[in-house]
Parts: sequence; C-alpha cells; structure tokens
Amino acid sequence: MSIRKLSSREVYRNPWISVREDEIERNNGTRGVYGVVDKDDCAVIIPIDGDRVYLVEQFRYTVQARYMEFPQGGWETADVDPEELARGELKEETGLVAEKMEYLGMMYIAYGFANQKQHVFLATGLTQGERDPDPEEHDLVVKSVTIAEFEKMIREGKIPDVCTLAAWGTYKVKTERTTTEVTEEHRGKAKA
Repeated sequence: MSIRKLSSREVYRNPWISVREDEIERNNGTRGVYGVVDKDDCAVIIPIDGDRVYLVEQFRYTVQARYMEFPQGGWETADVDPEELARGELKEETGLVAEKMEYLGMMYIAYGFANQKQHVFLATGLTQGERDPDPEEHDLVVKSVTIAEFEKMIREGKIPDVCTLAAWGTYKVKTERTTTEVTEEHRGKAKA
C-alpha cells in the first residue's frame, strides 16, 4: 500500500454518514491528512419493461435542482443483502415489483473521498404496486420513457447523475454484443 494510516478520529456523524480524518504517511515519507466519508452500501436499479425504462425525478438538495435518475438508495444498515435492498428501494420509490433481479455488479460512487459501494441491478418482469416513499422522497415523481428517449436525454446532458450513467454503461457493456464479438462471429461464418 502506498499510503499508511497512522491515526484516525471521527469528526462528524449523523444517521446517514460519518466523516473521519485520518493522519497518513505516504510511501515517500510525506505525511498528511485524509478525509473519508463512511457510508453504508446502496443499490441502483435499472427497471426495464420492453422498450421502456422507469426513472424517478426528485429534488436533490445538495445541488438545488430536480433531476431524473434510476431508483436508488440505501437503508443506513450495515450488511444488508444487496438484492433485498434493491427490491425494497424499487418498491419504495416506484411501487414496482420485479419478477427478476439480475445482479450486474458493484461500483464505488466516489472513492476519492467516500467508501460507499453501490450494487447495480437490472429489474425485469415488472408489476405495478403501491409506492412507499421515505419522508425525503415526498416530491418524487415516477416517469416511464422509451430507451431511445432516455439515451437522448443522456446525450443532451439532461441526466447528470453519475450513478445512473454508470449503471446504464454497466448494463450496456454486460448485455450488448461488442463490435469485436460481432466481427469474430462474422469471420467464423465466412471461413465455414
């Protein structure tokens, strides 16, 4: 490891996050301070129904604006089962229940200063039920758009949420055939 922790102290805590300050020493001998946000795991869900995708629009206090994004969140509970969390967040925010939840992978939201992991799920076989939003989600609006409309929104910069963008990129890479795969398959057929 190129950075060694010498000491650590918690400088702030609330029910959602804690912030600590670590005194560190780099492998070149220089010392410094590293601020770390500790936050429990969360999930982001890509709800797809045919050629449509579900998004939620809500006011994000930190940037003082409303944006559309995939349903996502955490329960501020350590060691929660990622699929249970994803199913719960999907139902809570959209009312949707998924017949199938496919795990696409894990990503860190902002590992330059936070250790929060986000689990990515593809939700299919959707049925509409009742929503059960948290008090913070009082103004959340559920929207269904075509995948083409969604991707146009991304191209136009209308979806700036990094979790939504990274989840969609993960989905595309894991589910679509690459140009190399198509080219190799074509070469194989040409030789036959």
